[in-house]
Amino acid sequence: MGVSLPLEKMSRQEKLQVMESLWDDLCGQAEQLQSPDWHRSLLEERAGILREGGGELKEWDDAKKRIRNICE
Repeated sequence: MGVSLPLEKMSRQEKLQVMESLWDDLCGQAEQLQSPDWHRSLLEERAGILREGGGELKEWDDAKKRIRNICE
C-alpha cells in the first residue's frame, strides 16, 4: 500500500504532527515490532556513557519542544 502526502505543501509543524501521530500509532503496537541489532548496540553504548557520568538526559516533552523550535 502506497501512501502519498503533499509534503511540499505541508508546514514543518504539520509534518511534525504527522510524525508524532505515526509514532503514537507504532507505540500502540510495540510488542509486534522488533528493533534491529544496531539499535541495541547503540543503546548499550549510550547507557555506558551515562553510567560513566557523561551525557545528559532530557524529558521527552522537553526534547520534542526543542525539536519543534529548531524546525520552525
